Amino acid sequence: MRKARTQDGRIAQRKSKLLIGLVVVVSSIAVLSLATVFAFRFIWDKFYSEDSPALMYDYWSNGEIEKVYELSGKILQKNIFHGPALTLRGYSAFKLALSGINDNNESQSYLDEAVNKLRIAIQTSDGKAQGQTYYALALAYFYRDKLSSYYYYSDLVIKYLLEARQRDYRSDDISELLGICYSELGETAKSIEAFSEALLVHETDGLLYNIAKEYYAMSERSVAKQYLARVILTSNDDEVKIKSRNILGKIYLDDGDYDAAKKEFEAILEKNENFADAHYGLGILYEKQGDNAKARAEWRKCLKLQVKHAGALQKLSEIK
Repeated sequence: MRKARTQDGRIAQRKSKLLIGLVVVVSSIAVLSLATVFAFRFIWDKFYSEDSPALMYDYWSNGEIEKVYELSGKILQKNIFHGPALTLRGYSAFKLALSGINDNNESQSYLDEAVNKLRIAIQTSDGKAQGQTYYALALAYFYRDKLSSYYYYSDLVIKYLLEARQRDYRSDDISELLGICYSELGETAKSIEAFSEALLVHETDGLLYNIAKEYYAMSERSVAKQYLARVILTSNDDEVKIKSRNILGKIYLDDGDYDAAKKEFEAILEKNENFADAHYGLGILYEKQGDNAKARAEWRKCLKLQVKHAGALQKLSEIK
């Protein structure tokens, strides 16, 4: 009897320990589950909440530029020196400026913001990331010039492109952009050097035309003619071909080859009868041949197409 009671006691003891163990396990699982929930919530809030930097990067990767612009703005309202938000606000503003290129005022507004945010972002980045930001800033200034039709910012474009290069940032268009800006500032030798570097990366009709234009500005007419001939022979872009023929016509005028010059200007007008410079060129040709009446007629046609054409205005004031 005593032996049976002892055995029952042991069984009860085991049951009690098992129950306690089960309670401990269940409690541990509950605590772990609660900790997991809190951890997940923390990670979600930190990385994927409505105003998280991670979500901003996801939008950028998916090409959702307007969402990047909006979210980066929200983040900057909380922290005006948030580096990634400054950078992506600048990038997205630049992208929106180009997408709305037909609305000049809106595009200028976006470009102004891009410049502002990227200039601040540069102070929060370093190394290659900083180089990329300098490059983006240069592009923003470059398109500011293009929209305004004035070359107020060419020097800044050059400055920031060179800063990007110094930080080992590379892009195939840097040399060509440098060439364009040096040309706009009248630094012909540097422009040719930059365009020649660009040619090593890729050859385009526009690039060949720009090099020819710079050689013509340096009075290197024979070299310019070689590049212009290549453009006219190979290009499928009528606008580039017309501009190339116009320079070629000027070169023939300078060389005294009036028949060849006339051929180029008339070829332009066959493609585009409203190209003012071709009429101006024909006027110069007739002047050189001593036919002032025909010269004045061409210059008047030029002014009908381009009211403030400086060359035609000057010629009509000089030759009666």
